Amino acid sequence: MNAFELAAQLRAFLPSEAVLHEIEDVRPYECDGLSAYRQLPMVVALPRTEEEVVEIVRRCHAANVPIVARGAGTGLSGGALPHSEGLLLSLAKLKRILEIDPVARTACVQPGVRNLAISEAAAPHGLYYAPDPSSQIACTIGGNVAENSGGVHCLKYGLTVHNILHLRVVTIEGDILEIGSDGLDAPGYDLLALMSGSEGMLGIVTEVTVKLIPRPEKAQVVLAAFGDVRAAGNAVANVIAAGIIPAGMEMMDQITTRAVEEFIHAGYNLEAAAILLCESDGGAEEVAGEVRQINDIMMKSGAIDIRISRDEVERLRFWAGRKAAFPAAGRISPDYYCMDGTIPRKNLASILSGIEALSAEYGLRCMNVFHAGDGNLHPLILYDANRPGELELTEEFGARILQMCIDAGGTITGEHGVGVEKINQMCAQFKPGELEMFHAIKAAFDPSGLLNPGKAVPTLRRCAEHGAMHVHQGKEKFPELPRF
Repeated sequence: MNAFELAAQLRAFLPSEAVLHEIEDVRPYECDGLSAYRQLPMVVALPRTEEEVVEIVRRCHAANVPIVARGAGTGLSGGALPHSEGLLLSLAKLKRILEIDPVARTACVQPGVRNLAISEAAAPHGLYYAPDPSSQIACTIGGNVAENSGGVHCLKYGLTVHNILHLRVVTIEGDILEIGSDGLDAPGYDLLALMSGSEGMLGIVTEVTVKLIPRPEKAQVVLAAFGDVRAAGNAVANVIAAGIIPAGMEMMDQITTRAVEEFIHAGYNLEAAAILLCESDGGAEEVAGEVRQINDIMMKSGAIDIRISRDEVERLRFWAGRKAAFPAAGRISPDYYCMDGTIPRKNLASILSGIEALSAEYGLRCMNVFHAGDGNLHPLILYDANRPGELELTEEFGARILQMCIDAGGTITGEHGVGVEKINQMCAQFKPGELEMFHAIKAAFDPSGLLNPGKAVPTLRRCAEHGAMHVHQGKEKFPELPRF
């Protein structure tokens, strides 16, 4: 089926403006936040209701047309990269907040609702939605479920999977599954966890019920500056070892804080090699006691400067700098490549030293900003795609970071997903038998392989052809895709 035929079928029940197939109309959908790889979709559909999603899926299934679901396009792993002979299914218009239940402390929303909009809607009831990715002002809850997103407060409050109760999911056959329940548990296998982080490969989410929690009485941030990156890494371990679970604990190195300070003016110490943001929240007395403990630990860990937020305005300013790290990178470099490895906290200092050594080896700057409390690293490798070979060099640098994470007992992704970006590293992370099991799960939900094909889980043949590591005997990572 070609683009004109598919578009004509879809326009039989969708408004004409909700079906795009001209090149200039589909061009905005050619990539997500990972812009290094781009591919034009054959057709884009923008349904407004669950019923329209069901009909779209049924027609694509009957015609054997691949489907790639897309939210706000803020993903950083190429998970929403279109299929050249498939449909790009945008869920951006399914953006209704269906119910806020302040008694049950839940919100039922459609997948196109922005992460931050949930908390804004719940605020009059003194409630909010805890997971807060840095892109929360734009990213959607459907995308959060697809990637199992976290955020700066995931250390204490968990990832998306820990904060959702119920999903409505459209299968590739066009049937609707009810997964999870409105209670704390559901009978049968834990399909809710399976669907979280499945990157649109098992089904299309059309409704999400999330948990809401009360806003804490007080929240305060300890901002500690360190003259040495290793000392900052060790301070993270020392806080956790003391039995403290901060609401959030984030770390930035000097190149990051200097880029952020020019952009946000958060008040960071620009002479420090690294800074830590460590937040305590809860009752006023509880916070006061915990902040004293954290302050003492930071001092004993070698902090050269410590500041404690004096009011809510200053607390939010401290966090604004952290959440602006990615756009700040765009101000100092033509391009950046964001990695997403996770390691045991005890290895934090050594991995940071390893990244520093790789930066010198490759001659590429690297901004280190990450969820220090749970060991989720976000190194931002700065490069210029206009320089021949520099993207490939950057990919190799990034792959070696991920290999260090694996060697340290960690993983190749914490919250950004695998998508197309890390699909080769899956060969290093998992054994053939494990990959076969992943494919078996995929086949159980999507036997025809139409949902987001070619993403997240590599074939055994791909692993055999490219090897377990990233260099691939000099071959390009995705030679079939336009490179920018």
